[in-house]
Amino acid sequence: MRNYLLNIWNLVDPIYYRLSHLNYLPEKSVLRVKLTRYKGRSVILSDGTVINKNDFLIKIHLHNAVLLKELKQIKSDLRRGRFVFQAVKESLPSLVLFIQQHPQVKQIKGIIGITTLNKGANHLGFEVIPITNFFYKWFKWASFLPISLLSGTNSYKHPAPPSYLFMSKDGLTSRYKGD
Repeated sequence: MRNYLLNIWNLVDPIYYRLSHLNYLPEKSVLRVKLTRYKGRSVILSDGTVINKNDFLIKIHLHNAVLLKELKQIKSDLRRGRFVFQAVKESLPSLVLFIQQHPQVKQIKGIIGITTLNKGANHLGFEVIPITNFFYKWFKWASFLPISLLSGTNSYKHPAPPSYLFMSKDGLTSRYKGD
């Protein structure tokens, strides 16, 4: 049943890609991205970068269709976590290149993602910030539920709450430019 649903997902994913205005990164990556204006409360990152409402950020999305295809071969939740961690880490230098080549590079303050997979995110340089709006947090959790079910993990039984992941542009560049 899961393979059938994954095949459907792979058929629907190109439509989602078009409708969401996502961009592929210049090199092979598990991330898809888009320029967005931040709509949340102000956040001060550890390097002093202040993210305010309407600041430009690059929103990162995991390419779930690609990840789920790879993850179906891996049975251990620990190995799955390591795989996702490594895949994101290998994608971040490509994200640096995307930002440096973006026409609005000077206005971009950093990157943002929303995920329930935040264990280890700080080792990649992300700052994990809780989502405070109950309804938005619930909406994001509900939208991640199908991915959890399709991934074959038990994460849907004890779900982590969705959180924001932030990293400043300077933090990203200094950490991943030469990789």
